[in-house]
Amino acid sequence: MAENKIRVLMAKPGLDGHDRGVKVVSRALRDAGFEVIYTGLRQTPEQIVNAAIEEDVHAVGLSILSGAHNTLFPKVVELLRKNGADDVLVFGGGIIPETDIPGLLDAGVSAIFTPGTPTSETVEFLRGRLG
Repeated sequence: MAENKIRVLMAKPGLDGHDRGVKVVSRALRDAGFEVIYTGLRQTPEQIVNAAIEEDVHAVGLSILSGAHNTLFPKVVELLRKNGADDVLVFGGGIIPETDIPGLLDAGVSAIFTPGTPTSETVEFLRGRLG
């Protein structure tokens, strides 16, 4: 069964230095049986995509508080597509205004989870989409 685990790369793009939220979500995914790879703080979109391809993940979770989500999230989606990894699901969370969510979804981000979203919702979303 271990070889059938959903593999998720969790990343903090940009200059955001706050990682409590991404660690909470990472732990919840791990506790739910996912295999989680956390890349750490201050990752570029290129670093995130390279790690996602190298780790052969099913999904990339992006966490951001800095306000650069409208630039960084679509860039990760774009680079995954350019590198032939367009089957990798991208989801995000953090301090993201409701008005920005439709544009992120249009850019290829599969879901946005805002503060206060139960981690169980993220788990169920990923299970529903991946497996």
